[in-house]
Parts: sequence; C-alpha cells; structure tokens
Amino acid sequence: MSTLTTTAETEAPAAAPARPAYRVTGRRVLSSEWAKLWTLRSTWITLGLALLFMVAFGLIASARYKSNIDSGHHMDGDFARSTAVSLSLFGTHFAQLALGVLGVLVTAGEYSTGMIRSTLAAVPRRLPVLWSKAAVYGLVALVVATLGAFVTFGIGSGMISGTPAAMGFSHAGVARSLLGAGLYLGLVGVIGTALGALLRSVAGGISVLVATLMLIPGLISLLPSSWQDNINPYLPSNAGESMFALTHDSTTLSPMAGLLVFLGWTALALAGAAYRLVRSDV
Repeated sequence: MSTLTTTAETEAPAAAPARPAYRVTGRRVLSSEWAKLWTLRSTWITLGLALLFMVAFGLIASARYKSNIDSGHHMDGDFARSTAVSLSLFGTHFAQLALGVLGVLVTAGEYSTGMIRSTLAAVPRRLPVLWSKAAVYGLVALVVATLGAFVTFGIGSGMISGTPAAMGFSHAGVARSLLGAGLYLGLVGVIGTALGALLRSVAGGISVLVATLMLIPGLISLLPSSWQDNINPYLPSNAGESMFALTHDSTTLSPMAGLLVFLGWTALALAGAAYRLVRSDV
C-alpha cells in the first residue's frame, strides 16, 4: 500500500507555471496604437493622398505662376503677390482634409467595427487610449506634412527662379512658415482624432471637421464687417493659416498668437472627447 501511495504521489502532474503579469503602461499603449495605425490600409492610402495633395497642388500653382510671368498674362492681385512659400503651400487646404479625415477614422473607425470594446478591456482606464491615439497619429501627420512642405518648396522654388516670387530656404521666415504648415496639419490630425472619439461616428466626425475648417468661415463672411473683424482671426482655419503665413497685417494674428489659438481649439476638442470617453459607456 505504501508503494502505491508513493507511486501516485510521484506521478501527480506538476503545477502549471504561473503566467507572467503584464502591466498596462503608457509605452505599451503607445506601441499598441502604433501597430494598429499601420495595419490599416486606409492609413497608407490617406497619408499618400495627403502628401500627393501637398506636392501636386503646390507644384501646379508654381508652374502656373511661372507660365503667366513668362507669357505676360494678367494675374489677379492676390496671385500676382504670391511668394514661393505661398505657392508651395497652396495644397495645404486640400491636405488638411485628408489628414483630418484619417484622424476621424483612427478613433471612430474602432467604434463602427466594435473593436473599441477590446481596446478598452485591455486598457480599463480609457484616457491613455485617447492620448496615445492622438499622440501617435498627430506625430505621423506632422512628419508627413512637414516632409511635403519642404519637398514642395525645394522643387517649386527652383521652378519660379528669376521671378518676383523667387525665394530660398535662407530667406527670413521661410523655414518658420514651412514648419508652421507641418505643425498646423499635425494638429488638424489631432482634432480629427478627438472628433472621432467625441462623436463616435465616421460620418458625423467628418461632417463637423469639414464644417469647422471650410464652411463656417464662409458663413461668417455674411455677418456685418465689424463682427467679421472680431471673429475671423480666431476661427480654427484662420488661426491655423496665420501659423504658416509669411506676412501678416492688422486683420490676422501673429504666428505665435495663431499657434496659441489653434492649440486652444485642439485642447477643447480633446477635452470634449476625454469627457465623453470617461462618462459614457461604449
């Protein structure tokens, strides 16, 4: 009997090793969001379109300016006063739509597919998910936009060499304008991310984004001129444009003031998204 007991004790299965405990850290959440961003086909397509818009429209504007100068055709006042910077950044208004839409998809897309439930189950505190999505995508949008701005200026300035608009990287304000355009588009991406988390709808987020950047400035133009002068400079699109404008007048904000105003709009969008994420169920 003692032999049987000994044998049974010997053959008892060993206890399974304990699984290592994994902590949710900011670095791991960032790494997760980075991986999710680049596994989406829409990321590559939309970033490619944004870069294409920046380069193609900037070079088209530069080529048209050069052609008009060489042929002696009449140009309207605004186009005649163009600089190499303004011509190169002509595609910024188109690129902002692509980058903003992708920002909405980064967050609202998870709500439409239901993947957000898995994400928040892995990160129960919720807010690190929003901060990580905004930081990762904002950085990517910043890099793509800045690259597009510098590449377009480098090619476009060569195309209009010898014209009144000709400028080089060494001219005062050029580097600041190009970096400002990249920063503006990076923050547009962050705002898109915030709107997607706030509205939890791809269509709704895109609609609000387009209205904010393109439709509201047009509606403000219907107001009395005294109201326009007090409101226009502080609209998101106009404040953002002052960040990369080469020259300013009394109706526009300075680059630093424009940056602060646009950062305020970005913070407001993120605050709204954070409040709904914490207070509302998925």
